Amino acid sequence: MTMSADLLIKGGTVVADDAVFAASVAVKDGVILALGAEEAMPPARETLDATGLHLLPGAIDVHVHFREPGYTHKEDWETGSAAAAFGGVTTVFEMPNVIPPTGTKEALALKHRLAAEKAYVDFGLYGLLGEDTIEHIPDLVAGGVIGFKLYMGNTFGNHPAPSTGAMLEAFEIVAATGKRVALHAETDSIMKRREARMRAAGRVDPLAHLAARPAVVAVEAVSRAAVLAEWTGARIHVLHISSSEELRPLAEAKARGVDITGETCPQYLLLDTGDYARVGSVIRVNPPVREAYNKEPLWAALADGTIDLVATDHAPHIPSEKIKDDIWTADCGFPGVELQMPLMLSEVNAGRLSICDYVRWSSANPARVWGLYPRKGAIQPGADADFAIVDLSLETTIDDAKLQSRAKITPWHRRQVKGLPIHTLVRGRFAMRNRKLIESARGWGQSVHAIQHMPTPGPRNTDKTITAIVAPSGGINPQTREEHAA
Repeated sequence: MTMSADLLIKGGTVVADDAVFAASVAVKDGVILALGAEEAMPPARETLDATGLHLLPGAIDVHVHFREPGYTHKEDWETGSAAAAFGGVTTVFEMPNVIPPTGTKEALALKHRLAAEKAYVDFGLYGLLGEDTIEHIPDLVAGGVIGFKLYMGNTFGNHPAPSTGAMLEAFEIVAATGKRVALHAETDSIMKRREARMRAAGRVDPLAHLAARPAVVAVEAVSRAAVLAEWTGARIHVLHISSSEELRPLAEAKARGVDITGETCPQYLLLDTGDYARVGSVIRVNPPVREAYNKEPLWAALADGTIDLVATDHAPHIPSEKIKDDIWTADCGFPGVELQMPLMLSEVNAGRLSICDYVRWSSANPARVWGLYPRKGAIQPGADADFAIVDLSLETTIDDAKLQSRAKITPWHRRQVKGLPIHTLVRGRFAMRNRKLIESARGWGQSVHAIQHMPTPGPRNTDKTITAIVAPSGGINPQTREEHAA
């Protein structure tokens, strides 16, 4: 008896990170059942004709802020995940700078519940790694975090940057769990000092924000974090790489064998200081959009693997919080999860990168870095049926007013794009179909922490950790101590 499928997607072009080929895809119970010629596919309850379209593994955006709980006037899990679905994003990793911060088992449980009730797409949740949350690391791991977020510099929510001593202790403890620590790698003390001096001098123009955060803040932070990761064996991920200068410490750390990965975002690949006059305070984001000379090195770093993936830092704020005469009063960030795919597919169409490159940076590599591959990030039998089905020839103009996000203001307004997701499927179910949200898919999203399989932890210098040295024996067992004394 032939097994039947729930859905057959026929006539499309399948894209992997290393190949493009014509194939039909059969889906059953939320996973890919078969892949191949249409005549070889099992019978299916429903058929989708994807002629002329490309089937991509759904994008995995490892850097979003959905603002719930605490700031739901900006965004919540329903609107943020709907934006993801419209952007061909089938899995998001959400940041902990909410109220209460996701730094305790209770706060994590609350966010898991809110996300499970509302999300259109699958999700992972970061735990906050700060000076006062180190003791909660075991509970957060047990409660189901995808990884940890550590703010080396101030950003929205005003979570204090931990001291280097606390960072080292946090890395020591997380290293033993195998989880990865995502870093906002900007050195807080440099930025605070420069901002205070400029405020005192009366500088309130948009470019003052960039002047407060020169690339050295990232160079220093990436270098310092890499040294601590190398010493402890912790796995780290550098978020929103914005400058050419920070690529050197990143590449050098990789060459030394540090388990360090990195991401960049469309705003750093496609925008520069020439856009400040056009959009004013709307462009304020941490780290800042930088000088044009940074863009080519960032593209090159993606191409050679120094930078591993593309994310968005989807950071929504409403227009009244963004449009300010004084740049220091404008909230930092803007929506991006819905726009990353059309922006990047436009670059595919322009010949900047191949469609396989795009799948590698937006889906396959995020899944590999975070221990989800090949369950996520691949179109092959046994993988989750997460698809962005795109029309590479479809042209449109970005209109902020039409975004799914509650925060309808971006620096991308009126930008022409070519290439759009037409359908988005999450574990075999349509979240967006024919450019329309499928409202019955609300709450279909689930946490991916249960399917995460990180490599075996490799903690280092464990005899020198704070845990070891404050043990009653001072980290040396009594017999060894007697031998030392002799």
